[in-house]
Amino acid sequence: MPAEQPTILATSGGFKVGLRTNLEFHKLVHHAVELSGSTRPRLCHLGTANGDQRSFNADLDEAGRLAGWEVSHLNLFTMPPTTDIPGFLLEHDVVWVGGGSVANLLAVWDVHDVGKAMRAAWEAGVVLGGVSAGSICFHVGGATDSFGPELRVVTNGLALLPYGNGVHYDSEAQRRPAIHAAVESGVLPLTYCTDDGTGLLYRGTDLVEAVSERRSGGAYVVRRDESSGTAQEETLDIRRL
Repeated sequence: MPAEQPTILATSGGFKVGLRTNLEFHKLVHHAVELSGSTRPRLCHLGTANGDQRSFNADLDEAGRLAGWEVSHLNLFTMPPTTDIPGFLLEHDVVWVGGGSVANLLAVWDVHDVGKAMRAAWEAGVVLGGVSAGSICFHVGGATDSFGPELRVVTNGLALLPYGNGVHYDSEAQRRPAIHAAVESGVLPLTYCTDDGTGLLYRGTDLVEAVSERRSGGAYVVRRDESSGTAQEETLDIRRL
């Protein structure tokens, strides 16, 4: 069952430690499934940003069984499981992109035309979601440690959403100043940011609301003030899931 309109849930969360398993799906992933409207959810996970680690895939398979969902994986290492990646994504209700190196993710996706497949799925009503690199990738770009401990900014995201994106805003000290500098210099456009456990819900290209699976943490928008030439940050309203 497709979502009513193109939907993206871009987050800095989604997983938690399980009681008897390594991982469970946290409230943000459950929210993505709810947004799809499916009663028999099919979730496709892309672990490109961490090199398609099969052990992590196994943890997510177990989390899927606990949630009562069908979980599959679009592994691009060492080769895709299909010659029809757009068709593969369209078989699912939710596509969830994991964290890791967003620079490597975008490079590998470019080789396999995953960006076009993502756009087709998004336009068809498949709910797109993800954490960290899996959040930045849907935007124009954002700050990343893909290249080393000193953050750099990537601007070759899929740009389904015409904004910058900042993740892990409250847990990594370099994130906020890196985003402010990129917005101030014009490297990034207006940029939406999330603390850990927080997600941004977009319908089409409009931000509808910020949500959180935690009792604390927030979401923010950073824009360039043209009169002063400086970056200005505002706190967004947030709904606790």
